[in-house]
Amino acid sequence: MKKWLLLFLAALTFTVLAACTANKDAGKKQDDDSGTKGEAASEEKVLLMNNGEEPSSLNPPEGFDSVSWNVLNNLMEGMTRLGKDDKPEAATAESWDVSEDGKTYTFHIREDANWSNGDPVSAGDFEFAWKQLLDPETGSPAAFLGYFIEGGEAFNNGEGSADDVMVTAKDDKTLEVTLKAPTGFFLHVISNPAFFPVNEKVAKENPEWYADADSFVANGPFKMETWEHDSKIVMVKNDQYWDKDTVKLDKVDWAMVPQTNTEYQMFQSNELDMTEIPSDMADQLIDGDDVVIEDQAGLYFYRFNVEKEPFQNVKIRKAFAMAVDQNKIVDFVTKNKEEAAHGFVSPGFTDPSGTDFREANGDLVTFDPEKAKQLLKEGMEEEGYDKLPPVTLTYSTDEAHKAIAETLQNMFSENLGVDVTLENTEWNVFSEDQKALKLQLSRSTFLFDYGDPVNFLESFITGSTMNRTGWSNEEYDKLIEKAKTETDQQKRWDYMYEAEKLLAEEMPIFPIHYYNQVYIYKDNISGVVRHPVGYLELKWADKE
Repeated sequence: MKKWLLLFLAALTFTVLAACTANKDAGKKQDDDSGTKGEAASEEKVLLMNNGEEPSSLNPPEGFDSVSWNVLNNLMEGMTRLGKDDKPEAATAESWDVSEDGKTYTFHIREDANWSNGDPVSAGDFEFAWKQLLDPETGSPAAFLGYFIEGGEAFNNGEGSADDVMVTAKDDKTLEVTLKAPTGFFLHVISNPAFFPVNEKVAKENPEWYADADSFVANGPFKMETWEHDSKIVMVKNDQYWDKDTVKLDKVDWAMVPQTNTEYQMFQSNELDMTEIPSDMADQLIDGDDVVIEDQAGLYFYRFNVEKEPFQNVKIRKAFAMAVDQNKIVDFVTKNKEEAAHGFVSPGFTDPSGTDFREANGDLVTFDPEKAKQLLKEGMEEEGYDKLPPVTLTYSTDEAHKAIAETLQNMFSENLGVDVTLENTEWNVFSEDQKALKLQLSRSTFLFDYGDPVNFLESFITGSTMNRTGWSNEEYDKLIEKAKTETDQQKRWDYMYEAEKLLAEEMPIFPIHYYNQVYIYKDNISGVVRHPVGYLELKWADKE
């Protein structure tokens, strides 16, 4: 059982603190001349990183993906922030009170919490941002995270107004929030970048304030210096940050290189201070002394579009899922010591009895090529197919995604006798097409936004912006609603177990592997925190 969520049960109380554990400071020592991209060594501490892609958006309600979070989580800060121990701790809010019924939170903002332009961070900035998150006009993919708030879901669905959302600035430094039901992990939820504040005055003067370095205002450890779109972002230490004395780095230089092989080459030539391991080099690098492997709660999986033939048929969906040998993929393709996934919720979440969710619910998706062939035959007969309609598998441009896609193509051919066409597209196009249900079969990633299994399971309720399959099931929706409002903890976990089993019965998605985080660091890098549930933290990072 993974240790980082053994504390999670304690978090499911009215007083909160959801949890994980585990990021150790990574790093040792590097020669001084490895410095900053060919520049002479200096006393300035510049961390050289690769973000892989251009952020989809640095507007907190809109940038709901890891490439946006990596940057955003270091430019900004919410009421709470995940600490080195992966638990929510005081951040922009110096303290908070929780009502006896566990539903009302009153946050007290620090007097010295300021924006990078010198404006004080106000409770009104949080009210403005959280209501923007829930505003249907925003179209935020993260809006569902705000459904814990009373009136939030109704507003987002067009059935209520902003005034009905129970988020109120009582004065400049006091924010009151009322939830629909006691939510023991709420402080963890609001550490998510979707709940970062937005400077209301700046946003009203310039609605595109977040799109360029010159207009961006930050309230976190760093502020934006330059942003060369699709090329690089440079952040510098934010002198207005309330905890600036903790920040050791002077600057963070983010490249945007999607190819892991190129990233590794840049690391070798001292153009980067850390790197992932290219899949074709995993065998020779994975056991190195400089490799850091850490837990990460999440799932690599594929989505069926049930509105496109032939995946409207559940037996055909199951046939494709059962034709996949997840163990071979992690052993011979990704080779980064991931765990093959035979369920949807990743290991590490413990129920009230102390049993790991994954252990309790068991293997739900298993490799069985003979059963897969039989199901495909039955599904085709049900649909009246003499020949299976063409199938296109789409992935976003990346060497690792390509390798898995090619392996799946071979497995479908070998185990089902089905020829699948592969198609790759650039990330932003891929993401928009998947959301618009234009893709037939497509790869996906889910990294947990907060420390509770319902976070993954709620993605597949009817109408969720995270669903992206066209699948809808009334019974499933009811189970998730119960799991989000039930105060008896064992009952709510039982609802989640039942929901996951139903997801496997209907198979709108199929799993590949659970995530971990594998990086090689230069010897002089320390203090980089990669939370199992959450985001990259550079607040405590250092470069000697």
